[in-house]
Amino acid sequence: MRQQQHWQTQRQQAVPALAQAAAMPLLEETTLPQDHPPTVPVVIIGNGPSGICLSYLLSGHKPYLDTATVHPNPIIYRKLQETKHLSITEQDLEYLSEGLEGRSRNPVAVLFDTLLHPNADFGYEFPPVLQWRRDKQHHIPHLVLGRATPGGAWHAMEGSMLTISLGIWMELPGVNYRDLTNGKRRDATSDRATPEEISSYYRNYVKLKGLQKNFVDNTYVTSVQKLCRGHEGEGLENGHTDQGDGGVGDGGNEGFEVNGVECLNNGGGGALWEVRGYQQVQNDTHVPFSLFAENVVLATGASDSPVRLGAEGEDLPFVFHSISDLGLAVSRRKLDMNSDPVLIVGAGLSAADAVLCACNSNIRVLHVFRKSVDDPELIFKQLPKTLYPEYHKVYNMMCSQTYTNVAPSSALNRPQAVSIASSVCAKMCPKPQLAAGNMAGNTSVSLFPDYTSFPEHCVVSFQSDMKCLLQGNNSLKAFKISMALVLIGTNPNLFFLKGQGQYLGQDPTKPISCTQNPIDIHPYTFECTKEPGLFAMGPLVGDNFVRFLKGGALGIASCLLKRLKKKGKLISNEENNFI
Repeated sequence: MRQQQHWQTQRQQAVPALAQAAAMPLLEETTLPQDHPPTVPVVIIGNGPSGICLSYLLSGHKPYLDTATVHPNPIIYRKLQETKHLSITEQDLEYLSEGLEGRSRNPVAVLFDTLLHPNADFGYEFPPVLQWRRDKQHHIPHLVLGRATPGGAWHAMEGSMLTISLGIWMELPGVNYRDLTNGKRRDATSDRATPEEISSYYRNYVKLKGLQKNFVDNTYVTSVQKLCRGHEGEGLENGHTDQGDGGVGDGGNEGFEVNGVECLNNGGGGALWEVRGYQQVQNDTHVPFSLFAENVVLATGASDSPVRLGAEGEDLPFVFHSISDLGLAVSRRKLDMNSDPVLIVGAGLSAADAVLCACNSNIRVLHVFRKSVDDPELIFKQLPKTLYPEYHKVYNMMCSQTYTNVAPSSALNRPQAVSIASSVCAKMCPKPQLAAGNMAGNTSVSLFPDYTSFPEHCVVSFQSDMKCLLQGNNSLKAFKISMALVLIGTNPNLFFLKGQGQYLGQDPTKPISCTQNPIDIHPYTFECTKEPGLFAMGPLVGDNFVRFLKGGALGIASCLLKRLKKKGKLISNEENNFI
């Protein structure tokens, strides 16, 4: 009751929380002000599809079984029928998820996906078996902080490319993707979308669902620290400690007071989080803010920090780590068919996109990757040819247009193979030759004849005279290039957390990686196992596709609603006026 009275007082004052916080100076690292900043039940860091979907569920939208539909899986359908009067968020997600299999390691992600897209992996397009109802009594006030407008990294992606996922798999609950894109299909077999279409869909989704009041754009978070209640009073927690009385759904601690207001137990012994940063306003002015949060959700995605080779010369000005730099060079006519080749490093889809971009602009390409073309883990082997013809075109060239040491008579037409002891950059050739077996009678060569692949090669160094050194199985090769693109993946940048959040990983001795070392979470609540009250979703927990990251929103919303209900403190039905 005291919590509700506090929220009502905030509404009566009608002072936006972020504006109020912005008027305060940033806190010193080791001090706590006498007048506390405003307290928000949930702060979501990241306004991409993860943050948008979670905002929708926290705004009181609850999924129920649509009794007019039948799920094709009889086991999950029987389970849903047992408690059809309850919303999915109120049910036992572990029980519902049991036995389901899918392309995510997180069981709730597989559950939510099969409810939204039944049997999608078998090529079917069945309608969802859910219907959505708004329950204002279950509205949880929250803020979504993002660096740009809602949509996250989708705004920065190349607009002419096509998404890996089908357009309908990119949609969020309650708004059909085709309804916002005029139902257009490019051909009978493909319903993939451009990033421009997807980013527009997410912006419109926030407006259509009335979520704008929860979002604060152009906001940069610089610090997230736990506030703990010590024996002498509250203070910043400077080191991580495991809270023995914490845990998911644990009601052992009844909370404590800030500004005379009792804080909800978030599973972390009643601790609060302090979120600091700044909002970029007109004229590039930075306005600092500081907020208290009972729960923090990490939904920052994975595109912040490109993975680096660690090769000599990687910081030279002609070495880039984003495909957008290639597009910029092409649009500014800095590259053309007469330029030295572009070196592209990587064997994933970003590298393939760069190959397509360069080849379509008649720019010569040297494509270097560590793996063998027969490696079963190559992403191209997991993509159906009918849906992804452009990527299979690249893969065909990777296999058939490989560099080889051909006859000595052609030595002047190819880079020199040199010993490590020699001057490796002394000699080079402007254009490498293809393997002899690929020179004639192969239709793939006529597609992009100025493409050459280097399987099982790595970059040794980049030189200031625009030369690069490649190492294969038996020799080193030197090339003069016009630019280099290192596209070997991205990692999240959690600089605002202690130790960049490394202690949250499944292996705390290694940096957080969306593929190799995701954040360790409780599988049904998405709460960090090492930090109660801190949640993670999306690529940070291994769900790199929009189709599955929605499961994180379901798990987190279900956890918070159950936790509040257990303490008898459901959120009031009045509108959120924190922002």
